[in-house]
Order: sequence, then C-alpha cells, then structure tokens
Amino acid sequence: MPGRVDYYFGELPGHPVGSTYRGRKEAMWAGLHDNWVPGISGNGDVGANCIALNKGYVDDEDHGDWILYTGAGANDSSTGRQIADQDINHRHNAALVYSEQNGLPVRVLRGPKGERPYAPSVGYRYDGLYKVIGHWAEPGRDGYRIWRFRLSRLSPDEAIAWTPGEQRSAGTEMAQRSSSTGSDATGQTTGAPTGNQEPGRASGIVQRIVRSTAVSQHVKELHGHRCQMCGLKLDLLVGQYSEGAHIRALGAPHNGPDTIENVLCLCPNDHVLLDKGAIYISDDLTIFRHDGAPLGNLTTRPDHRISIQNIGYHRLHHGF
Repeated sequence: MPGRVDYYFGELPGHPVGSTYRGRKEAMWAGLHDNWVPGISGNGDVGANCIALNKGYVDDEDHGDWILYTGAGANDSSTGRQIADQDINHRHNAALVYSEQNGLPVRVLRGPKGERPYAPSVGYRYDGLYKVIGHWAEPGRDGYRIWRFRLSRLSPDEAIAWTPGEQRSAGTEMAQRSSSTGSDATGQTTGAPTGNQEPGRASGIVQRIVRSTAVSQHVKELHGHRCQMCGLKLDLLVGQYSEGAHIRALGAPHNGPDTIENVLCLCPNDHVLLDKGAIYISDDLTIFRHDGAPLGNLTTRPDHRISIQNIGYHRLHHGF
C-alpha cells in the first residue's frame, strides 16, 4: 500500500475507476486520501492528490465531467455553512493551487450526500482522475468570500500516463512524492525524472475560446510592444514581442469581453503574474503586489481606455 505521507499521484494499483469503499476511513487506509475528515488530501508543498466530494460545502457543484469545488476553511462542519472568509493560503487550498500550477492529477472520491445522478447511494466511490484548471474568489451563498476550484476530468489520453498497467510514453512516470531528496556520488539529484530523448506525440481534440487576434495586436501596437506594467520591450531578431493579456478572463465562469478595454499589453512575466493574481490593479491604476506593496502605475494612453469594472472584477476574482 502506498504510504500516505508519500502523496502518491495518479490511480493507485488495485483501485481502478469504480472501486467502492464503505466509508472515508476505508478509502484513507486504501491510500486514496490522507485523511477521513477534510475534503482535500495534500498540502501546499506537494500538491493535492485527492478530493472527497460529499456536499461538505453548500457551494459545491458536481456536473460529472467537471466540478466546482469549494476551498477549505471557515466552515461549520455540522451545517456545511460558511462562518467567515476563506484564505487561499490555507494548506489545503494551497495544495489545489500547487496541483493546478504543476499539472498534477487529482483523484475524485464521491460520497452518498453528493449530487445525483453522480453520487453513489451508499459509501464512497473512486471516480477517476481530474485536473484543476482554474481557481478564483467570489462571495458564497452565505455572503463570505470562498475560493472555488474548477476541476475537469482527464481525457483518456491524459489519464493513461497516470494509470498503472497502461502504456505510457518513455519518461512519464507515476508520481510518488517523498519528503526529502538527495544526491548520489556523481552529484546528480536522486529521484529526478529521466526525461525522454525522443518525446512522442499524441493526438486529441481541443476546444478553445475564439478570440480576436486583431484586438490583441491593436493594443500591443498602440503601446509599441512595451509592457504597461514594467516598461520592458522585448526586441527579437525580427520585430518585437509582447502579449495581449485579458483583465477579465474569457469563457465561463468569467465571460470577459474580447475588447480593447479588457486587454493590456504586457511582457510574459507580468502576464503570468496578472493571470495568477500575484499582482493586481487599483481603480486609480496603481499596480500592487499580492502582499499589498505598491509597484508603480499602469502606463496608459488616451486612445486605449481601460475598463475599471473589469479591473475590479480581477481583484474580486483573486480575493483582493
């Protein structure tokens, strides 16, 4: 049995999709989850390898192939109601963020109190591997700030790499994380992945939001490809490079507009920092680091109006 402290990621040998357990304790001792009470297994240092979905929070939504999962903390366990704001730095919330940022799969256990038709009538059932594809803050049903995590079921091609006994491409391994690393006599870090000298290819179907490249290009050209946050302009061998960053994300659940008022010209670093909520913008266009330290003012132009409403949404979305 995999040790619970090792935080084994992926499908456990001997526990295929559809495996059932009389209760959370049985699932825990089988190695699927590291606890029998909290919904999230893991911590911010290693990631989340499993969630239990049993309507422990009133804001949870189960749609089968995708889930809106409520973060941990500030919850009355006897009623499932929120009694205070949640904190993204709670170790279990940080675990899901880590899994999102590092592409680690999350096992999903469904319990009998969950939503029909997806929940079992009794006991718990392992329902496969999901990935965290986004997280954000919003007011919950009880009026307090909650953190929501959107999880999507892995496609068959994605799940193969994390399923014991299935064919996997060379260099792709089941991840079993230990608490320490070391080096061998050559100075090489032990336990490091071997990689792949000849990486293979996989085919699949990808559904993307249709966005206007003309809008993004127009904004970037207005600013001469210079980042509106840090002023950096990347000069390549041919031309310059910058990125069009949407303040309010496109697509569900944010449904931001693909218009120039919702797009900034940013360098790659600041684009990632904005998307991940590591920086935010006040209504007077001051840029702040996530810890509240001011970083300067957003560069603007009279012919590039910026939506203050979408800036406010970005702050709310990231809990500021």
